[in-house]
Amino acid sequence: MPDITTEVLIIGTGPAGSTSAALLSSYGVDNVVINRYHWLANTPRAHITNQRTMEVLRDLGREVEDEVYLNAMDQSLMGENVFCESLAGEEIGRMKSWGTHPLSKAEHLLSSPTFMNDLPQTFMEPILFKTACKRGTRARMSTEYISHLQDDEGVTTTCLDRLTGKELTIRSKYLIGADGGKSLVAENEDLPFEGNMGVGGSMNIYFRADLSKYVAHRPSVLYWVMQPGANVGGIGMGLVRCIRPWNEWLIVWGYDINEPAPEVDEAMATDVARQLVGDPELEIDLISANTWTVNDTYATEMSKGRVFIMGDAAHRHPPSNGLGSNTSIQDAFNLAWKMAAVVKGEAGEALLDSYTVERAPVAKQIVTRANQSIAEFGPIFEALGMTGGTEIEQIKANMDARCDATPDAEEQRDALNTAIAFKKYEFDAHGVEMNQRYTSNATVTDGQIEPDFALDADLHYQPTTWPGARIPHAWLFDEDGAKHSTLDLAGGGVFTIFTGLGGRTWADAARDVGEKLGIKIRAHVIGPRQQYVDHTGDWARAREVGDAGCILTRPDQHVCWRKDGTAEDPVLELTRVLTAILAR
Repeated sequence: MPDITTEVLIIGTGPAGSTSAALLSSYGVDNVVINRYHWLANTPRAHITNQRTMEVLRDLGREVEDEVYLNAMDQSLMGENVFCESLAGEEIGRMKSWGTHPLSKAEHLLSSPTFMNDLPQTFMEPILFKTACKRGTRARMSTEYISHLQDDEGVTTTCLDRLTGKELTIRSKYLIGADGGKSLVAENEDLPFEGNMGVGGSMNIYFRADLSKYVAHRPSVLYWVMQPGANVGGIGMGLVRCIRPWNEWLIVWGYDINEPAPEVDEAMATDVARQLVGDPELEIDLISANTWTVNDTYATEMSKGRVFIMGDAAHRHPPSNGLGSNTSIQDAFNLAWKMAAVVKGEAGEALLDSYTVERAPVAKQIVTRANQSIAEFGPIFEALGMTGGTEIEQIKANMDARCDATPDAEEQRDALNTAIAFKKYEFDAHGVEMNQRYTSNATVTDGQIEPDFALDADLHYQPTTWPGARIPHAWLFDEDGAKHSTLDLAGGGVFTIFTGLGGRTWADAARDVGEKLGIKIRAHVIGPRQQYVDHTGDWARAREVGDAGCILTRPDQHVCWRKDGTAEDPVLELTRVLTAILAR
């Protein structure tokens, strides 16, 4: 007999695991989450929180969204991405990033009801974990996953209670491995990966020091130090990252992956901090230090039978582009509603096959993008003359040459400006963050062709109601004048229909089909004198169907079907579509 029985067992309490637990509990699905450690993240690893992730947290509840904003660094403080010889030394250049450039800011405001922010993992995990536990998740800390066996009915997982030294077994219908970049769940299932582990070496130096006099006038989360003689490795040359303005910091410093990882003691940490800050008298309060490897690998299959992986277990990459925790949380949003529907008997198990089909391409995309961003520092080094040798004096002379009043110096300055501006593909890639479109059996296109991207798909989000895309954001207004995003009207663990005054039959059909299939389908008739009114006409322009048309969204706010106009038998049409999506 197992020691514990549950519907879903989740290994890991990081962003992926805790979000999965919070969502499943919100959907009324019994779950247990375990963590081999005695508490949550003790270092502020992930931190960039993009709009799509904030939409997931908003869907968990406004109290969750508000707590994130309360603890996060505001978007207005994120964006003066600075390149310098040291924090105290000469500035080489900068770029507005993370949606703070006026043009990018406009796109952000038009794209979502949420705001990008900087929330270190040490703050994010407790918010998610607390939400899960308050809503019914049973959590066990100091409980280490060892192995699992799956059969036709479920999964039996063997764990070690690290407090007592005794083994225990947990029986579940499904197992989620959110156990990080060295995932034992993925290894035990022998899930296939492409790419390589350990392609570079880096260390984190986490410390406190008041650096406000160097940075408060140019607020940013990232300060890139391009310094002759500095150790080239990891990400760039040396990164000074703000954790809390302006007295809590993380230095990312590279080491040669072909050599043993260095021992980072207080003396070494202080020396590195003094070098990058440019203050030989700087005293730091060292909080912690650790080494890590840059990885370039992703799972091509994210599930096998009743076992699923997500987060860093599935996509392992450097922190470039700030995609890690965001993609992890969005993995959970994709899987949780499907798993809930299957557990409740609302969907067939084949629905779960769509998880890999939809999320594995995203894993490949973000791993490729993050590693490509490292390579895109090359033109900056080249423009500064920092490549091709280790002669420090020559490198300094090359860098100084940009200050001359010569044609060569002007060309060098132009090359530097171009190279820094090109880093928008890392630091302002709004399209990478927002443009995920799914193609699977969990969407029904009825032959509608996916629209091309009018602009660069990495840099610019392009809204569409094509089935597979997230529903576009538009503000609608209730009878009291309060505004509600279309995303607020979708999600919440249920399917939702959007239609206009000419499509009331779709709303009626939603009620009948919901009763017939035993699922909840929410319906919104949007128009004058209805509960929600499109005063600005933004929704009419975004919906891409006529007033009598129908747009159906899944619980994760992605459009799964649309039809322009009415149908001869709306009940039959909706039944056909939902039966297909739910693998009934």
